[in-house]
Amino acid sequence: MAVRRGGPGRMAAGAGRAGAAGGRRGRRPPRASRREPQLRSLRQTCRVPTSARPYATAVEPPPTQWVFPIGASAQAAAAGDHEVVGVGADLEPGTLLAAYRAGIFPMPARRGLVAWWSPNPRGIVPLHPGGLRVSRSLRKSCRHFEIRINTAFTDVIDACGDRRRRGGWIDRDIKAAYTRLHRLGWAHSLESWDERGRLAGGLYGVAIGGFFAGESMFHRQTDASKVALVALVGILREAGASLLDVQWATPHMGSLGAVEVSRGAYLELLAEALMHPQPALFGG
Repeated sequence: MAVRRGGPGRMAAGAGRAGAAGGRRGRRPPRASRREPQLRSLRQTCRVPTSARPYATAVEPPPTQWVFPIGASAQAAAAGDHEVVGVGADLEPGTLLAAYRAGIFPMPARRGLVAWWSPNPRGIVPLHPGGLRVSRSLRKSCRHFEIRINTAFTDVIDACGDRRRRGGWIDRDIKAAYTRLHRLGWAHSLESWDERGRLAGGLYGVAIGGFFAGESMFHRQTDASKVALVALVGILREAGASLLDVQWATPHMGSLGAVEVSRGAYLELLAEALMHPQPALFGG
């Protein structure tokens, strides 16, 4: 359970470093492919406008009154394989940032109650060349969408939280919490717009330093959410970010190159990523 502080006092990597930490599980990340767009062309491939303006500098909110149970590898080992590491607390901006910085993220347990998750193993998308799998058909799809950043955050999170979607978990409280975090410059949306100016898909997540936590994605047209992911990886690479967290390496994310790392290895990667500069497009 999250513990209240006595006083003032987190959708989604460098797989090579994860392997060195001895925590990688599952299949090896693929070698760099000659067909994959070059490091600095991923963003161009997905038509991210060169005129995209940096987001307003992120504002640090008041600190949380809660203490989370995991924040270092030694503490993580004590948690074993339990993925839910706490229940309760609140969804204030300071609480969310403290949780992400500790390797934890929230999901509703039931109405009015929040569960705090730290999966073991954890899903990440490697940010080294070859980490993201960009198929020929996906590269073709990239030509049909324009990527915009933070122009329709509310529309993206509403689409991700559509209750008609199978396994939907984004409720009104989550939407409100991440919208507040967006207004402070920490939560961001990447949107795929089609040639007729319609929102076709996208994703949203939280950026802290060289770390991006992918929260959810949606599509209304084929490959639209994947195109947003390709653009995100390109932006993170260019900025020198080192960790893209996707929470779980589901079969869908695995098909795009997501791999699993142990909780301990993930926390080491997270600590390193938090020391990196934040991408300018995400409020750095």
